[in-house]
Amino acid sequence: MIYNNDNVRRQDRLLPHDRAVQLLTEGEFGILSMQAEEGGGYGVPVNFVWDGSDRIYIHCAPEGRKLRCLTHCDRVSFCVIGHTRPIPKMFTTEYESIILSCRAAIGLTEAERMSALEAIIDKYSPANKAVGLKYAEKSFHRTEIIRLTIEEWSGKSKSLGRRQ
Repeated sequence: MIYNNDNVRRQDRLLPHDRAVQLLTEGEFGILSMQAEEGGGYGVPVNFVWDGSDRIYIHCAPEGRKLRCLTHCDRVSFCVIGHTRPIPKMFTTEYESIILSCRAAIGLTEAERMSALEAIIDKYSPANKAVGLKYAEKSFHRTEIIRLTIEEWSGKSKSLGRRQ
């Protein structure tokens, strides 16, 4: 997993690596962009969890357009957006985001799927972990997990401080 900002056009707006890691860890949702079977693109917002290494996990139903797209092409883009704030008087917006190039995999082992569900519960419902694990076990048969292996990623931001 390479944090590579070489291709970011605005080199003055690079997101520092530590903030990019924080965004990947704490981001509420990401946009998974895929190649549609019929051509064109398909992007969808999803909850996710990062394993702290080079993998992102997403849960979904065991069938649907997302999975058909991933079966068609496993190369995907994943975007996480952090802080944003429009600055109307300056005709601009403060922002921070990361974009990740990944390979998607489905059909994971039961152990990896359950581990991913536990990590998702830890991120989104830590105070309800025991109940969440029971729910995950009960609905396991109707839950698919997508693993995104991060190949390369970059981050960009624009911060104006308190100026308006």
